[in-house]
Amino acid sequence: MELGSYWLFKEEPSHYSWDDLVTDGETEWNGVRNNLALKHLSHIKSGDHIFFYHTGNEKCVVGIMVAVGDAAGVEANDGEAGLAVKVRPVRKLPKAVSLAQIKADKRFSAFELVRIPRLSVMPVRKELWDAILDLAGMESKYNF
Repeated sequence: MELGSYWLFKEEPSHYSWDDLVTDGETEWNGVRNNLALKHLSHIKSGDHIFFYHTGNEKCVVGIMVAVGDAAGVEANDGEAGLAVKVRPVRKLPKAVSLAQIKADKRFSAFELVRIPRLSVMPVRKELWDAILDLAGMESKYNF
């Protein structure tokens, strides 16, 4: 199966964790305020694959999600317009991949996760997606 675009979404697990997503079965990912993150979010299409990254004390990639709809405009709680995308969990990674592991690997030197640490939504190049899967103990060819 040829995959679409690849992304990474960051969230503080004390706010919303991988386990919360699994329990909910699906959620609307919203609340993004950074202009670059919003630009990235606006490009997400149904079927795109997304790493779920826990921020805070954990700082690691923990699972894979899939977009179940294109990014769409929404009204935020404060009345401002925003963007959201519906996602559902696909699978937890066999081993979480830490930010320290990613930073120690030269393949990731230009990756936004390393270069722009506060960015909450970012694209992931296919070769980096596969490298993260490898670090997690998964083959890059997997089925959804």
